[in-house]
Amino acid sequence: MTELDTGEHAAQSGTPPQSGTDSRAHADRRDFMRRVFFASGAAAVATMGGAGAWTALADDTATPTADASATPSGAPSGGPGGGAGGPGNQTITEDFFGLTTDGKRIDDLYAIHSAGVATAPVIAAANAFLAGLTDTQKTATQFTVRSTEWRLWSNVDSYARQGVSLADLTDDQKALGTALLKSALSADGLETTEKIRRINQAAGEAIGNTASFNEDAYYWTLMGTPSATEPWGFQFDGHHLVVNYFVLGDQVVMSPCFWGSEPTLMEIDGETVTVCHEEVVASLAFVNSLTQAQQAVAIESSTKSNESMKAGAFSDNAVQKYTGLRADVLNGAQKKKLLGIVEAFVGRGKADAARVRMAEVRKHLDNTYVTWAGGTADDSAFYVRVHSPVVWVEVDCQAPGPLAGAYGATQGSGATQKHVHSIIRTPNGNDYGKELLRRHYLTSPHHR
Repeated sequence: MTELDTGEHAAQSGTPPQSGTDSRAHADRRDFMRRVFFASGAAAVATMGGAGAWTALADDTATPTADASATPSGAPSGGPGGGAGGPGNQTITEDFFGLTTDGKRIDDLYAIHSAGVATAPVIAAANAFLAGLTDTQKTATQFTVRSTEWRLWSNVDSYARQGVSLADLTDDQKALGTALLKSALSADGLETTEKIRRINQAAGEAIGNTASFNEDAYYWTLMGTPSATEPWGFQFDGHHLVVNYFVLGDQVVMSPCFWGSEPTLMEIDGETVTVCHEEVVASLAFVNSLTQAQQAVAIESSTKSNESMKAGAFSDNAVQKYTGLRADVLNGAQKKKLLGIVEAFVGRGKADAARVRMAEVRKHLDNTYVTWAGGTADDSAFYVRVHSPVVWVEVDCQAPGPLAGAYGATQGSGATQKHVHSIIRTPNGNDYGKELLRRHYLTSPHHR
């Protein structure tokens, strides 16, 4: 059975109804661009639609390329890897492949097995959320589990999303959505999502643009039907916040997940709200635990560019060689601090799922590499990448962006800890649980 899916909904094929004429027009255009792609190829799409065409397409249709610096014709700029939320350097052709070091995926890293993660609460919460939607909302929100919609996320505020937004939901429906997040995330994970949205609202108010920056411009999509035995999942997607959550039995894959904020600290109603602090602190603690000789290997540059992220939105198939310091030379205390960077992300999932994920990461710890750029002082802007066969983490202190005015900065004035983008992925084909899904279809008798 092919993994390719043109983005159809679970209930019916075609473009989902959207709230508002603009959203419907975008969905229609995106569906049209998919059809053009399959009929005429990627070059035709780029020629016809330029940057907008690539953003509209962004289909479940990519193969690896060994040239990690190549940018598709017509793709928006914004640094390698789509850190700005556009297609970045990805060559869009036919299949999802996943992050690799050389365009060759390592097989047998992931298997269907009993992981012991309690997924019943997530299933119940997802079913309750769906039951609380109107028929129109449900049709717009639910896609097939193999849908390309998994990959159509972006951290950019202006990106036109499918699904149902918080703005479209009643208070009761919002509460059901919050309950779904609460069932999947730890207390820290839930708090992080709420703080990102809260700062987005307050920063929008500060610059007088709550039309673009607010706490309700976040969208729900569900892939498949919540089940204890069949694969399914959900996506929560908006500015600086993307959670992808795949479930198969008692196995969970929570990636890609994007966490970011601008600013990362803000006074709101007399309270100091801080977010994305854990990953910054953990990263600095690690790099400052290194010896001078180790830092010489790990730190590829003492300066930090405005944007360094390599595997942001629309970079599902990025090709990146291992670089920097290999963890097999670290002592026990240093290894613990390295794992602390990953734990800052993994700990945003439920404790049982986090334990399984960290065990997977530890299994490949000696084959884990760390690359650093920028300073190492407590307030330094920096970029760090943790990269192994099974985990990819990036923490990227970026230049002030469109919300610079909310904290007295000037857009593009130099990287700062006040604007952070970070992401966790599962290399070698298991983002979105794709490898588990593939194996499920290959091995389940009812799918043969």
